[in-house]
Amino acid sequence: MDDPEFREFVQARYTDLLRTAYLLTGNRDAAQDLVHEALLKVMRHWRRVDEPIAYVRRAMVNERTSRWRRVGLRELLTSTVPDRAGPDSTDGVAVRDELLAALDRLPVRMRTVLVLRYWEDLPEAEVAAVMDCSLGTVKSQAARGLARLREVLAASRPKMAGGLLGERA
Repeated sequence: MDDPEFREFVQARYTDLLRTAYLLTGNRDAAQDLVHEALLKVMRHWRRVDEPIAYVRRAMVNERTSRWRRVGLRELLTSTVPDRAGPDSTDGVAVRDELLAALDRLPVRMRTVLVLRYWEDLPEAEVAAVMDCSLGTVKSQAARGLARLREVLAASRPKMAGGLLGERA
């Protein structure tokens, strides 16, 4: 299929979709695969899709969930090499890596809610629609996910947990 509208959509949104996929998967290669799978699904139904970005998000969430169910905990994808010498010297990179590592420790559904709600800045109702779950589920998963992130980050770096996630005193 060679549809100019689809091509424009991909060119305009690919980077944003890749960032979201990276947050969902925690790995660049897996993120690229996830975006490509989702875009293939959209491409097949392009003429019938009313809201392409919502459709792609939904396809990414569904594909990520399917992969997680198939692979489960048997495969650990990581973007850092364990035997690499020395930590990164940039604070921003270290904080991002620490946050991504903490995010990676969350269950898939909880992580998905946090990525869609706070990274994509989607309203709770839209997150519920993308994930095909209730509004209450989104709210509870978000609250539990933020609490779990605070715990994980507090264990690794006490200052970071409160500063990044707005912990109340």
